[in-house]
Amino acid sequence: MNDFAAVILAAGKGTRMKSALPKVLHQIAGQSLVQYAVDAAKGAGAGRICLVVGHGAEQVQEAMGEEYLYAVQEQQLGTGHALQTALPAFSQLPAALLVLCGDTPLLTAETLSALAQQFFAEQADCTVMSAVLPDGGNYGRILRDEKGGVCGIIEARDSTPEQLAIREINSGVYCFRTEVLLQVIGDLRPNNDQGELYLTDVLASLHRLGRKVTAFVCPDANEILGVNDRAQLAELTALMRKRINRRWMLEGVTMIDPETVYIDAKVEIGPDTILEPQVYLHGNTVIGSGCKVGPGVKVVDSQVGDQCILGPFTYLRPGTVLAEKVKAGHFVEIKKSRIGKGSKVPHLSYIGDTIIGEGVNIGCGTITCNYDGVHKHTTVIEDQAFIGSNTNLVPPVTVGKRSTVAAGSTITEDVPADSLAIARGHQRNIEGWTLERDPRFAKKEEK
Repeated sequence: MNDFAAVILAAGKGTRMKSALPKVLHQIAGQSLVQYAVDAAKGAGAGRICLVVGHGAEQVQEAMGEEYLYAVQEQQLGTGHALQTALPAFSQLPAALLVLCGDTPLLTAETLSALAQQFFAEQADCTVMSAVLPDGGNYGRILRDEKGGVCGIIEARDSTPEQLAIREINSGVYCFRTEVLLQVIGDLRPNNDQGELYLTDVLASLHRLGRKVTAFVCPDANEILGVNDRAQLAELTALMRKRINRRWMLEGVTMIDPETVYIDAKVEIGPDTILEPQVYLHGNTVIGSGCKVGPGVKVVDSQVGDQCILGPFTYLRPGTVLAEKVKAGHFVEIKKSRIGKGSKVPHLSYIGDTIIGEGVNIGCGTITCNYDGVHKHTTVIEDQAFIGSNTNLVPPVTVGKRSTVAAGSTITEDVPADSLAIARGHQRNIEGWTLERDPRFAKKEEK
């Protein structure tokens, strides 16, 4: 395997985001922008990854953890300065460096891998990823010599009208031969209206030295799109969700209306599962095969076994685990609970901090009262128990196997196996109570 490391530029403040949160920590489909960049670099084969951080450096490091190298760019003096800052972070420099931005979440591992493969196959000193756009916009333009080789990059703000007409643009992704990069990276000068050290100027320096500079044209120009403001964040979110939904449909998941299904990047779904409109699957959620997820269902950090039925309007909160063939029906909320095989919570119930065995039926309107205002407590409902409608279970409490709880009960003590529990006042009818209480009805009675 070719030896290369990755440097991810993640130091910018992101002023146009108008946020206290560093730009690269804003999320798309449940994952930060910079995490997408890291995942793509890892997937492409980068052996080590260095994150160049600046604004909100501590927040970024806390979010990303100790797995990576970090270089702090105290002053944001341009992309060239960022790479200069990163080089000392490596105890031993790799043969090649892959450089990319931390705000380009659509860039895939496959595309970065293809870039690296071309770089090594051509024995280039630098390969820049380019893309061809109908309108070059504010991107830097790729400049080529008479032989078609890359001789430099000119920023849009510094371009002539002729250069602005070029449609091949710079993505901000590069692969450098490290020993050659070291020969020119220190010579960068702020010869531009921003007073910054442009990494793009390295390419012109390499060309003047007769070094081999090539371009890898990204097959999907959408991959190079970056996030600079909330509008672009929304646009890229829509593109990412389409990509995620398409992936799962190709894996055998049916979506009645894909435009209204929202699946986070880390979610896993088994084949032959059906997702109806307005389904939200978030975080580290796993949905088994052969499930039916009805409209208005929201699942967060939960595991759903095979052949389960959810919804309509079910909410599975973090820590919920459903075994196979479980039903969590209309307007049911389940939090941090385990539901055994074949059990049913059909409608209008709240189940929190509860362990439910196999073959249990939970009647309509049942509540496990898990919170006493200070502490959370656990309810246990053992195999084949039947809980009647409108029941309150006040934990810590256990309902034994095959037991029945009568409708309308409030259970505060354990129920032994094979028992009937009734906890409600005896019914008392007071005849004539309405006539005595309400004179309107009394008058009608007299007539």
